[in-house]
Amino acid sequence: MRNIKAFGLLILAILTGLAAAVYASGWVSRQGSISSNKVVVAVVDIELGSKINAQMLSSVDWPSGSVPVGAFNELKDVQDRVAKVSVLRGEAILEGKLAPVGTKGGLSAVIASGKRAMTVRVNDVVGVAGFALPGNYVDVMVNAQQEKAKGEEGKQISKTVLEHVLVLAVAQEVGRDETKPKVVSAVTLELSLEDSEKLDLARSVGTLSLVLRNQTDKTKVVTTGITKSQLFGEKEILPVVALAAPAAAKPRAIVGKPAVAPLAECVEVIQSSGRALNCF
Repeated sequence: MRNIKAFGLLILAILTGLAAAVYASGWVSRQGSISSNKVVVAVVDIELGSKINAQMLSSVDWPSGSVPVGAFNELKDVQDRVAKVSVLRGEAILEGKLAPVGTKGGLSAVIASGKRAMTVRVNDVVGVAGFALPGNYVDVMVNAQQEKAKGEEGKQISKTVLEHVLVLAVAQEVGRDETKPKVVSAVTLELSLEDSEKLDLARSVGTLSLVLRNQTDKTKVVTTGITKSQLFGEKEILPVVALAAPAAAKPRAIVGKPAVAPLAECVEVIQSSGRALNCF
C-alpha cells in the first residue's frame, strides 16, 4: 500500500515537472519571437548643458512596439549633441531632450527660445536660505523709495515686480538633481526681454528679495504693493484743499410789483411842545 502511494507521488512530480518545462519552453520561444530595435541610452547621469560623447552612451534592445518617439538608433547621431535637460543613467536619449544641432555646451544651451538669462546678487536671506535651486520658480520683490511729488514725502514701498521666474543656475552650477540648499552669492534667472528690463531697473532703485513658490503654481496675482503706513495700520492724511465760499445770492426783482423797502425802526419823542415820531 505504501509503495503504491509513493509511486503515485513520483508520477505526479514527474508530470508537474514536464508541465513546467513545456510552459518555460513556450515562454522562451514567445520572447524570442518579439521583434526589437536598437535604442541609444545613457550609461551615466548626464547634466543639462553637457556635451555628449561616446563614453556616455550605449545601445540596447528595445521592444519595437514601445520605442519612445524621438529615440536614436545609432550612437553617432547623438555624439557631440548638448543635453538641454538632465538625463539619468539607463534613460533613452530623445531628440526633445537635446539642444539643436551645432549648439555649444553651457548655460546658453539651456535657455528657452525667446528668453534671456540674467544674474542677480543674493545673500543667505535674499536667496531664500539657499533653497532657490536650479529648476525652481521664484517671485522677485523689490523694496524701494517712491518718487516724491511736489509738497509730499517719498514713501517706502515693497512690491512684487516679477512672478513665476525659472532659476537656471545658482553660482556656476546648473544641475537640477540635488535638493540640498546651497547658500550662494548669485542666482541666474530665465526672463523675457521685457522682464529683464524690469529686473535691471528694480535692482538699481531698491533691494531685491526672492520668494520661493510651488513649481506647479502658475497663478498670477496682481498687487499694488504695501507702504509703511499701511503695514502699521496708520491712516494716511489727505491734503487739505481750500474751498471757495459760495457767492451770496442776489435778490431777484419781482416783475410788476414795486420793491418794498425794509421796515425802519421808529422812536416816539415826547417834548413839552408836543410829540414827534423819528424813524431811522
